[in-house]
Amino acid sequence: MQTDVRPETMKRITTPELAQAFIQEQVEAIRKQVGDGKVLLALSGGVDSSVVAALLIRAIGKNLVCVHVNHGLLRKGEPEQVVKVFRDEMDANLIYVDAVDRFLDKLAGVADPETKRKIIGKEFIDVFADEAKKLTGIKFLAQGTIYPDILESKDGVKAHHNVGGMPEDLKFELVEPVKLLYKDEVRVVGKELGLPDNMVYRQPFPGPGLGVRCVGAITRDRLEALREADAILREEFAAAGLEGKVWQYFTVVPDFKSTGIKDGKRTFEWPVILRAVNSVDATSATIEEIPYALLHKITDRILSEVKGVNRVLYDLSPKPVATIEWE
Repeated sequence: MQTDVRPETMKRITTPELAQAFIQEQVEAIRKQVGDGKVLLALSGGVDSSVVAALLIRAIGKNLVCVHVNHGLLRKGEPEQVVKVFRDEMDANLIYVDAVDRFLDKLAGVADPETKRKIIGKEFIDVFADEAKKLTGIKFLAQGTIYPDILESKDGVKAHHNVGGMPEDLKFELVEPVKLLYKDEVRVVGKELGLPDNMVYRQPFPGPGLGVRCVGAITRDRLEALREADAILREEFAAAGLEGKVWQYFTVVPDFKSTGIKDGKRTFEWPVILRAVNSVDATSATIEEIPYALLHKITDRILSEVKGVNRVLYDLSPKPVATIEWE
């Protein structure tokens, strides 16, 4: 499938049988495209890149070189989890790159969301180019592009780091085996590939990571507040049995402050915005109705445990009119 347009005759992948047929088709297509060449893949640990990794491992084995880039915009504990699952448990050919300072220095003072996405995308490509120079035989770059990425990029809704933007002097040929699939289909395929449930049903995470949830110009202290608040939200959703039942949930910390009171003294700190939505393919989304008792518990924990925060809000906006992410 070399086209960026999903054929009208393409069946929605909803069953193991359809997933197996897709896997067989893509394994053959990958082998035909790649031959004995080596492929470089950005392995974030999210659903899309994990399924692409599993497809490529089945097709070309150790000729897949997985690169996990810690750009400082991942959720709490994620870099450690990616290394544990893929290197230790799945025996993947994995390279870990600590690029936190490299990314955050480039993003300092940049407030426009599209500019942030492009900087993050370019740095990803540059990191891979740097890693490729250390390796021999790298001819291909695999990406976890899915169909909503292509649709939203074409419609001008947002820029995606894995749709276009490749520099002309980069000699990699793209490998995008799931680019015509919707998110629900990617999960069905991942299940058939034998990936663990906590990976297959992991909630979607944007390519630019927390960079589009730390709204405005990213600062390290606000980014850390966002990471800690997000961890609390995920912990409480898991404890309440909502993990895997709510499609996507996360926190946002915007670049403005409001007045509050702590220990009898005035504060001027950030708000944390909670967002929880349900969707099938990310082209539309409805709001999850979270029990007030749970919202109060999450609020209490964030206000008492997260430094620099004095207010918690809940976003009730569906898609459309809003997008799922704030940027």
